[in-house]
Amino acid sequence: MAIGQGSLGYTSTRTWSKSAARSDSRWHLLTAVLIAADAAALGLAFALAYLIRFKTGIPLLETPPHSLAFYTWVAFLGVPAWLGLFGLCHLYDRRQLFAGFQEYTSIAHACTAGTLAVIVISFLDTSLFISRGWLLLVWAVSLLAVGSSRFATRRLVRWLRTRGSLTVPTVVVGANEEGLALAEQLLSDPGSGARVIGFVDNSASPGARLVGDVPVLGRVADVEEVVYSRGVREVIVATTALTRGEFLDLYRAIGQDPGVEFRLSSGLFEILTTGVRVQEISCVPLMTPERVRITGVDALVKTALDYFCGACGLVALSPLLVAIGLLVRLTSPGPVLHRRRVLGTGGKPFDALKFRTMVANADEVLKADPRLREAFEKGYKLRSDPRVTPVGRFLRRTSLDELPQLINVLRGEMSLVGPRMIAPEEAPRYGKWELNLLTVKPGITGPWQVHGRSDISYDERIRLSMHYIRNYSIWLDLEILLRTVSVVLLGKGAY
Repeated sequence: MAIGQGSLGYTSTRTWSKSAARSDSRWHLLTAVLIAADAAALGLAFALAYLIRFKTGIPLLETPPHSLAFYTWVAFLGVPAWLGLFGLCHLYDRRQLFAGFQEYTSIAHACTAGTLAVIVISFLDTSLFISRGWLLLVWAVSLLAVGSSRFATRRLVRWLRTRGSLTVPTVVVGANEEGLALAEQLLSDPGSGARVIGFVDNSASPGARLVGDVPVLGRVADVEEVVYSRGVREVIVATTALTRGEFLDLYRAIGQDPGVEFRLSSGLFEILTTGVRVQEISCVPLMTPERVRITGVDALVKTALDYFCGACGLVALSPLLVAIGLLVRLTSPGPVLHRRRVLGTGGKPFDALKFRTMVANADEVLKADPRLREAFEKGYKLRSDPRVTPVGRFLRRTSLDELPQLINVLRGEMSLVGPRMIAPEEAPRYGKWELNLLTVKPGITGPWQVHGRSDISYDERIRLSMHYIRNYSIWLDLEILLRTVSVVLLGKGAY
């Protein structure tokens, strides 16, 4: 049965539910608050620029003649003009708000365009004498003020979303493996704002609960009724769940409605977590998966944090590293460092460095005891490992054995925070998630460290690694680093 046949006047033939109207009113209120906050931030930027340039005595340039009334007039006209530029840069578009660093990029573009506009106006009207130092300060302070305001708003909105406010009613079309994976991811991150209220699927029984408490709301043919009666604002399509004909009928039904955000999955969500680039070749839009999960500003900030903290850590801890090395060498024959062959980004192998905590012939001891090897292969950890030396047991309990991995961080092979590193022979145990794991550098610490370390099961380690990769942010890294300190001091789960 085709859906939406012969109908293109969606908004005129359908009425939204009261819940949708309430949701719209909340977004209108939020937009008004954002405009007011941006206006206040811009006003503050104009005022601070005036005070710094003309009243503090900082020798930026020789202070030119100036009039408070004149610069007040410029600010009075400039603030509304910049707010208009913010609108043109989609900074009040609900579809793009609070989503990634693109918002901050748009702020930079809008503030730069506003500053350039004032420069052009002053160039065309020679009677206007505007201080170049003041203009430069306006640009810099406006970036800082508006960016800080938006950052605070983003954190507030995310907090409100985790408590059920400012969420977007969302339906997932398709309840196959991909659709279920999409719903699980959205449900695990309530701060994203997408509130999954149900599935639309042809193979599942209406009313069935497939993920948590999320029901099947009907068949694909019922999608219009589901969307408009329940105030759905986002429809996410698991593309592998539909035939080409079903997809075209679905798009005819709701794809052109400006009140519904129509989103398509890549079809490989359960395999790939990297972003995609969309490029047209011969008028055909094609998607290219990124080779790594963390890109752009996120990658820049994470890399800077790794290199800065890695270098500072090596310098500050060098006396301790030397002392531990001597202790290992004097208490057990064999090398000071153990090189463990593991997989890095893209599956490229490298040697992760650790202080040696086992006897030199640890592999031979494991091979000689079948029961010991069987227990080891279950989780690649042994609670009572006879191969561990007394000094090694202390190093493991305090995680001091992992300090040489700071060298791996400076080599670009590891990160301070990341998923758990795995050996090549472990990769098959990750199954379809192996490609996910290899899109991010392994970490010295990570979610497994702060959620039980060696006490958690192997399957739980996989789940935590996947959750970290999919929900990465610099704030998550900082949280894990801080929690790692307390976990290491308590020594819980280390053996």
